[in-house]
Amino acid sequence: MATVLRESDELSSRTAQPWLSLIGLGEDGAAGLCREALTALNEAEIVFGGERHIALVGSVPGELRPWPQPFRNALPQILKERGRKVCVLATSDPFHYGIGNSLSRAIPASEMRIIPQLSSFSMACTRMRWPQEECALVSLHGRTLYRIVPHLQPGARVLALSWDETTPRAVAELLTARGMGSARIVVMEALGGPKERIRESRADDFALDEVVPLNLIAVEIGEARDARILPLAPGLDEDWFAHDGQITKSEIRAITLSALAPRAGELLWDVGAGSGSVAVEWCQRHLRNRAIAFEAKTERAERVRRNALELGGLSIEIAGAAPAALVGREPPDAVFIGGGLTEDGLFEAAWAALKPGGRLVANVVTIEGEARLAALHALHGGSLRRISIDRLAPVGGKHGWRPAMPVTQWRVEKP
Repeated sequence: MATVLRESDELSSRTAQPWLSLIGLGEDGAAGLCREALTALNEAEIVFGGERHIALVGSVPGELRPWPQPFRNALPQILKERGRKVCVLATSDPFHYGIGNSLSRAIPASEMRIIPQLSSFSMACTRMRWPQEECALVSLHGRTLYRIVPHLQPGARVLALSWDETTPRAVAELLTARGMGSARIVVMEALGGPKERIRESRADDFALDEVVPLNLIAVEIGEARDARILPLAPGLDEDWFAHDGQITKSEIRAITLSALAPRAGELLWDVGAGSGSVAVEWCQRHLRNRAIAFEAKTERAERVRRNALELGGLSIEIAGAAPAALVGREPPDAVFIGGGLTEDGLFEAAWAALKPGGRLVANVVTIEGEARLAALHALHGGSLRRISIDRLAPVGGKHGWRPAMPVTQWRVEKP
């Protein structure tokens, strides 16, 4: 039987071969490329890259196309050339804070050839003589400076990609403000290229000038006994948060986080967020965790934003008052209701949005709230517990136990 090859099949057959070459480029430009990368570059009909990449490779046979602005328009332009010989230039290892991830989500692996180089992190480790597996790796490029905060632990070694020439000084000032002025900062500029330069300083005596925009920072923390270092356990003291008294107390929060059982990459709805302390600690459990904080009062919403920033630059979206603001949001993996449970329709809207198998935890302190929990427990099951905390307080010239208001907590999983 004769085989009929349709036009669509022919196109699929052509594009199944690697038409796109993703080439990692070091500061030594074309001189540092392997034979395979040079061949791909010279055979390409179109070469995409940043202005710095294009300057590093110099003249090539194909058409040079700088990245469009805004950068999000780059992927459609690349896909438009599918089937032609296309080369995309990236910095060193394209899959380490690079464009590789975006391209691989849009282009099948069989259609793309990857030719990486050593990442800046790898080169920095060789310069510092640090084992890479013992280092915290973080990018501050296009991200808030506070992303480095969770990595600042006693004895830590941190490698951070800078946003620009101002980042090293900003990191030094952040370290000093948090009581880590004795930390060692090493600024590495243009790693792997002919203009490579490495200089170091104490954080509280930072005086390095004329730093080039393309730089990487190595930070080494000492013992830092009196420093403001984030504890690793849940249940941060209330003093860590900006708040007006509307905050889930540290002991209750630790129990609440345990009940919510966060897992990597999950989304939490923090309803009636107050200071956002539960959302903050949820996101601290893993860097891929996210939260939406629902808070009606503007000044409290601003405190949530501040806490999310200063405690790690966390992925917390601020929304308005529930239940209205719940509509149309991304379905959560877990819901915490810290306030407003007795409002009409609030629980129903949150429960309807919760993913199957998701967890819902609600804390109340009022008789009306307890009555609502009892009714919901009878309808949906789950578990109920009452949590009482006493704290030592002055009583005249002596001390005694002062009880906090007991919290009744309901936890339930959605079938």
